[in-house]
Amino acid sequence: MRTIAIRLAYEGSRYHGWQTQKTEVTVQETVEKALSQICGHAVKVTGCGRTDAGVHARRYCASFRTESRIPTGRLPLAVNTRLPDDIVVSAAVDAPADFCAIRSCVKKEYCYEIFNSRIRDPFLEKRVCFYPAPLELARMQRAAAAFEGTHDFAAVRSVGTETKTTVRTVYWCRAEQEGAHIRVFVCADGFLYNMARAIVGTMVYASHGKLEPEEIPRLLELGDRRLTGPTMPPQGLYLNRIWYEGKVGEMMQN
Repeated sequence: MRTIAIRLAYEGSRYHGWQTQKTEVTVQETVEKALSQICGHAVKVTGCGRTDAGVHARRYCASFRTESRIPTGRLPLAVNTRLPDDIVVSAAVDAPADFCAIRSCVKKEYCYEIFNSRIRDPFLEKRVCFYPAPLELARMQRAAAAFEGTHDFAAVRSVGTETKTTVRTVYWCRAEQEGAHIRVFVCADGFLYNMARAIVGTMVYASHGKLEPEEIPRLLELGDRRLTGPTMPPQGLYLNRIWYEGKVGEMMQN
């Protein structure tokens, strides 16, 4: 029995998130069907994390076990012939027997994209958050820096999947602007439900003066979701990069 890790990307607009559901079309279900056809048996994949409906992934890792002898070099081309155009497998590698895409993940980076303009761009409608009110980048950058470090992030998570702890380490959180595009990058050892989108929403609140960036550490200590910013819309969020050890890590970074 082999353990295979695959690198994939998807445009999530027409999917109800990653995780298989009973009545909705999801990325996991779609990938499993394609891999099952290639491997000749039912395949169950484990993803590196959940993404919500409408959220995208530039780099995503999934793992599965199979008795198929298909070479990993041939697997991407083979499975892509059975996938829709908005999901692509770009690489595959034989992983250690105990590898698990979610448990073996070292850290992840999300990117949130805002189109800060009074005029919409129809080509970006499902791929950015259109935000017409002016945003002040310097205040957003100060707010971003306040999230870095090890904290209890209960104040920026939505009620959802239960977890043993709400403490996470954010390695970096920064905002950049290029024309009308504002991009926020957040890298952490793990993310709570809606954490990345709530961090960006808090940065937007700080931009508008609804809270001061220097207040954020105290708000995290209080742990009250009502005191921080809103959860931003899903279409602006991308799983951007993921880190692993060994051969899988090399595949994800190439």
